Amino acid sequence: MLTTTFPALQATTIDAINILGQWLARNDFARSPQADDAELIVLAGNAVIPTIDAACQFAAGSELPLLIAGGIGHSTTFLYGAIAAHPRYNTLPTTGRAEAAILKDIATTFWKIPADKVITEEKSTNCGENASFAKRVMAEQALTPERVVLIQDPTMQRRTAATFERAWQKEALQPQWRNWPGFIPVVKSDERATRFTPNEKGLWPVARYISLILGELPRIRDDEQGYGPKGRDFITHVEIPARVTEAWRLLQNDVALAKWISERGL
Repeated sequence: MLTTTFPALQATTIDAINILGQWLARNDFARSPQADDAELIVLAGNAVIPTIDAACQFAAGSELPLLIAGGIGHSTTFLYGAIAAHPRYNTLPTTGRAEAAILKDIATTFWKIPADKVITEEKSTNCGENASFAKRVMAEQALTPERVVLIQDPTMQRRTAATFERAWQKEALQPQWRNWPGFIPVVKSDERATRFTPNEKGLWPVARYISLILGELPRIRDDEQGYGPKGRDFITHVEIPARVTEAWRLLQNDVALAKWISERGL
């Protein structure tokens, strides 16, 4: 998950990337969440180090229980790579291990969160299972929080929120899901290159980030091909603002952008 150089882009393209990416990174907080904002933190397995660190810092400071959901899925190798490239976390074993097990090691070893404050779900292989299996673990642990801070890779935060809402949809008692991706990605471009600002360690290559956010909108749509109730019914209905759809279309129709992403081999 090392950042790599990506060519300079036009201002309209940069604006569209940021409109789409920031909307997907749903954030329900005007400031970082505090201990009294929730009774439980749920971290969905991902490979974005700043998000993982934000979740651990919040859990360490608030002393709230931390539930980490994530087994081995199609993106787990990105977490392995991010850990291997990290200056502190690279001592952790990764190969063949569930995402939640690795993230628990980060939480307990490097952020000094007591092990009894960290609960793991290590069987889920995708976003839907993150939610349904986390629900099962919460029932087994007799966890019935009224408010939960939900943390995920910013590119998937909005879809993850709708997935967790869907998993609890028929329950009489539903938590209030409060979303916080840990940080909001922003890209900028100068005459030489496009990069994140700030350009932190443990982020996606720019090409992969753009590819991910372009792929998210079709999933979130509530139509026959999407994940909403009118389609696969994996998530609750999500209202997509016109400006977000317009930004996606601009990027989707940018021939040069598609060529650059393809050349960088995802």
